[in-house]
Amino acid sequence: MKFLLDENVEYRLVSFLQNLGHNVTAIGYNYPHSLPDSGVLELAQKEQRILLTNDHSDFGELIFRQHHPHSGIIIFRLKIGDIETKQKRLQEVITEYTSQLDQFIVITSRRVRIRKTIEKLAA
Repeated sequence: MKFLLDENVEYRLVSFLQNLGHNVTAIGYNYPHSLPDSGVLELAQKEQRILLTNDHSDFGELIFRQHHPHSGIIIFRLKIGDIETKQKRLQEVITEYTSQLDQFIVITSRRVRIRKTIEKLAA
């Protein structure tokens, strides 16, 4: 799978995902810092990457109100710096929800919430 890490996501997830065999790039390392969220989303869509971010409100606005296309978004709602929990939960989502990774996914410590978007509902 192909992933793009937003610059607000711990860079340590790059090597974790690469060790699982995934293709991973990151804002601020492979692309310029401080891209606007719409630019990050456009980049992920263009490269067919699943976006990993901690930024729920801005991407929720772009997806659900402005109907921007996307290739999947995974949002962490976990404590910043709790890398072990993020790794564990992310691996669970990748394994258990493989067919739904093109959706809008929110990961918390207790649950996974999957929201279909307009373009995905039509498919």
